[in-house]
Amino acid sequence: MTIGFDEAYERLLTSGGTVALLGSMGTGKTAFALELLRRAAEAEIPSALVDADIDISTVGPPTTVGLKVLPPGAEVSEQSVSTADALGFVGALNPRQHLLPLVMGVARVVNRAREGGARLIVVDTTGFIAGVYGQWLNYHVLDAAHPDFMVAFERGGEMEPLTGIAQRFTSAQVIEVDATGYMSSLSVEDRMTARERRFASYFGESASKWRVKPTVFMPTVPPEFDLDLLDGLVVGMEDGKGTCVGIGLLEYDGGEEILRMVSPVTEGVRGLRLGSVKISRDGRSRGTVSLPELFGSE
Repeated sequence: MTIGFDEAYERLLTSGGTVALLGSMGTGKTAFALELLRRAAEAEIPSALVDADIDISTVGPPTTVGLKVLPPGAEVSEQSVSTADALGFVGALNPRQHLLPLVMGVARVVNRAREGGARLIVVDTTGFIAGVYGQWLNYHVLDAAHPDFMVAFERGGEMEPLTGIAQRFTSAQVIEVDATGYMSSLSVEDRMTARERRFASYFGESASKWRVKPTVFMPTVPPEFDLDLLDGLVVGMEDGKGTCVGIGLLEYDGGEEILRMVSPVTEGVRGLRLGSVKISRDGRSRGTVSLPELFGSE
């Protein structure tokens, strides 16, 4: 039985805990998350937003799982939560073939929110729910987050497989909300434009550029590797303690044979994790790469 958004807000604010939002694209998950957190801030409840939508991120740059900590009374809007307090690097825009880093990223930032004392943690997920892979992905996200509640954004029965999985294989209480009346105004083209804008803003004029040694990457770059293949690749900047402190954009000058990285982050970095997304500095896509194929291995 589905309930309205307002009834769901009241129930979740009263109970607190960790809340995972699952539904397809355009069902209102992000709008629901921001409104729930706005009400929590007004009620003086310390809260946090975990943004696991790696394609069109609300918190932090695309390709990452972002955490925003919200103290009691905080302003809550799409703009006010855009800067992340912690990140988990996934290195992709599509969760396919990137299940492990996505799930690990969710687990780490949710734990960070709990350690920080958040009484309400809202996990906003990708809109990928279709088919066996959608079930597999979301089951593992739920397993990583250990939510007290799963909110299913129901539209035409499409959430039935996932609500069944949550009820059988997790301890989360399932709340089904009627999302049939909510349709996102973002088309596929709009989402692409928004993603490009987020990348461009992140790698804007304030970003720094410096030389990078080929010895700092994971996976390790083999000797005689063609560094030109890394040009335009997004990388995760790791602190050596299991935390991503930001992302960088690799640039290779073939004439000077110099590999550089652009990033607004300038300290606390011990290594770089290679992603699978290539972009230009203005955020435009240059396609994706497969790391096994890039390194000529299975």
